[in-house]
Amino acid sequence: MKEAQTTVEDIVRARCQSAPISYRDYIELALYSEDCGYYTQLAQRVGRSPEHDFYTAESLGRVFAKLVSTAAAELLPPGEAAASTFVEIAAEPGSSLLSHLKKHPFRAEQVIRQGDQLQIEGKVVIFANEWLDALPFHRLIFREGAWRERGVGLNTAGELTEVLLAQLSPEVAAVADRLPAHIEDGYELDLPLAAEAALAELLSQDWQGLLLFFDYGRTWTSLLQDHPSGTARTYKQHAQGNDLLASPGDCDITCDVNWTPLMAQMEAAGLQSVVLESQESFLVKRAQRAAEAIVSDSAGSFSHDRQTLLELIHPANMGQRFQVLWGLRDDAG
Repeated sequence: MKEAQTTVEDIVRARCQSAPISYRDYIELALYSEDCGYYTQLAQRVGRSPEHDFYTAESLGRVFAKLVSTAAAELLPPGEAAASTFVEIAAEPGSSLLSHLKKHPFRAEQVIRQGDQLQIEGKVVIFANEWLDALPFHRLIFREGAWRERGVGLNTAGELTEVLLAQLSPEVAAVADRLPAHIEDGYELDLPLAAEAALAELLSQDWQGLLLFFDYGRTWTSLLQDHPSGTARTYKQHAQGNDLLASPGDCDITCDVNWTPLMAQMEAAGLQSVVLESQESFLVKRAQRAAEAIVSDSAGSFSHDRQTLLELIHPANMGQRFQVLWGLRDDAG
C-alpha cells in the first residue's frame, strides 16, 4: 500500500501538539514546508487562466520586461547597465523577467528562485516582483489596552484554530516600541517583519547598483489608521479569502508590505535617491522611452502591447494598487 503523503496540516498539527505557534511560523509552514508548502510544490501558481491562483505584472510578459529593463538602465549612471548583472529574486520556476526579451542592456542575468540563498556581489540591478509579500508575517490585535499576538493552536477536536499567544514572540517584542500605546480596541495589525530581515540581508552584502522592488504595500501610518481588520488574505484560483487556516499549502497567504521601515533601512544603509512611488508613476516617468515606443508603434490600430501597457499603468488596474521602491548604492555605499 502506498504511504500517505504528509500534508502541511499534518505538519502544523504536530507543531501545535505541545503549544500554539505564531502566525508567522504557521505561514512559513504553509508556504515553505518541503515538498508540500504552497511555494515548494511543483505547481503553476501564477497566470491568468482559471487554474492559476493569481497573476502579477510579470505575467504580462514582454511589455513589463521591456519597461522594467528600460527604467533600470535609465536609473543607473551612464554606461553602468552594460557592466551590471540583472539579478531577479524569487522568479517563478522555469521563467525570468529577461527571458521575455530577445535582447537586454545588461552584462548578464542571475536568477534566484524562492528558497535559494541570497548571494549577490559586484555591479548589479536587484529586481524583485512580489517577493516581499510572499514572506511570512506576524498578526497582532489590540485587546484591553495592550497588543496581543495571534497564533494557531488546536481545539478539543484536534482542528486548527486561532488563539492568542501568552506573550509576544521575540521578533515582535524587539519592535514593540514601534506599536502605538493606544488604538481602538480590536484593531488588527499584520506585521511583515520577515521582509525587513530579507532586506537587511541584501543590504549587508557587497554590491553596487540599483535595488528595485515591485509589490503592494502601505505606509506605517496607513496600516495603523486605515485597516482595522488587517491586510492578511488568501488567494486561490483568483478568489480572495480571509480564512488563513483553510487549506494550508493549497492557497497563497499574503499581507501588504510595510514600506516605511524598508525605506528607513535603505536610507540608513547609505542608498541614494530612495524613492517610493506608484507603479503608474514609476513606469511613466522612469520607462518613458519604452512606453512612448509602444504607443507610437501601434498608432491608429489595435495593439495588444498598448493594452498591456494601459493595464500596467491605469489607476483602476495595476497602476495604483502596486508600488515601486527603489534606491541606488554607489561604490562607496
